[in-house]
Amino acid sequence: MELVKQVIGQELAIFEKKFADNVKGSNPLLDRIMRFIIRRKGKQMRPMFVFLSAKIAAGINEGTYRAASLIELLHTATLVHDDVVDNAMIRRNFFSINALWKNKIAVLVGDYLLSKGLLLSLEHNDHQILQITSRAVKEMSEGELLQMEKARKLDIKEDIYFEIIRAKTASLLSAACSAGAFSATQDKEVAEHFRLFGEKVGIAFQIKDDLFDYGDDNVGKPTGIDIKEKKMTLPLIYTLQNVDNNLKRKIIYIVKNNNTDRAKVNEVIGYVKKSGGIEYAQQKMEVYRQEAIDLLHQYPDTPARQAMEELVNYAIKRKY
Repeated sequence: MELVKQVIGQELAIFEKKFADNVKGSNPLLDRIMRFIIRRKGKQMRPMFVFLSAKIAAGINEGTYRAASLIELLHTATLVHDDVVDNAMIRRNFFSINALWKNKIAVLVGDYLLSKGLLLSLEHNDHQILQITSRAVKEMSEGELLQMEKARKLDIKEDIYFEIIRAKTASLLSAACSAGAFSATQDKEVAEHFRLFGEKVGIAFQIKDDLFDYGDDNVGKPTGIDIKEKKMTLPLIYTLQNVDNNLKRKIIYIVKNNNTDRAKVNEVIGYVKKSGGIEYAQQKMEVYRQEAIDLLHQYPDTPARQAMEELVNYAIKRKY
């Protein structure tokens, strides 16, 4: 993402320092955990979307840095809480917070990060940006709960799948774009335009993530993990809708009862590939990517717009 670094590299470097200052703890344990979180931070795609949205819409200002910090604080908090819920011991090839400091501390750390984000916005009267991000957290929770409810019956249809990923994954990315644009313009219509753009990118991003479950590349997690967790992803949904009833019942039985059997999971992956589920999901992903690009192209062709397009394509074509 060379162009992204050229266009907002300086802003990202400033953001790193501001974010580290924003998460400083008030006691030795908390400070140690915050330093651990900062060291293991990922690619920071969401702050990139904040800054590029602001730059395309009007220009980056101090409010943009706060918007990026709020998005990253909320994102990090949700990851910490997710690891507790999923009993995950590893996150981005590091031990998770709950693996090192146990669940109680991890939950409190997530709460701390959320509160820091809330205070950061309230102290600077960033009420609209706080509303944008709070709505995203609400939708993420609703999406997760809907997915858990549907996983019990394995009755997810395609429309429900898109409802889940729009809320669970796309909402935070759409909030990042919306918050960035609003920080630059104070214009709700512009913010809504970028919200919709971010939502379409987020949906395509999640479909890409789902496809990793059926791939052969080393992406940091084993294939079949979604099947093991009874997550109904788009390739599997398409397969169940396009095979005969006997095979459909067999696949559902495996997902319900043999989802820890590696050979059985591989059997399901084989059925998905044979049915055209992978190609169908790829086509849908490309539709959402193109819709996002069309929205982006309603703004003038600038280095910032080109960098955003590069970031979108990276999110869709990434190898992990």
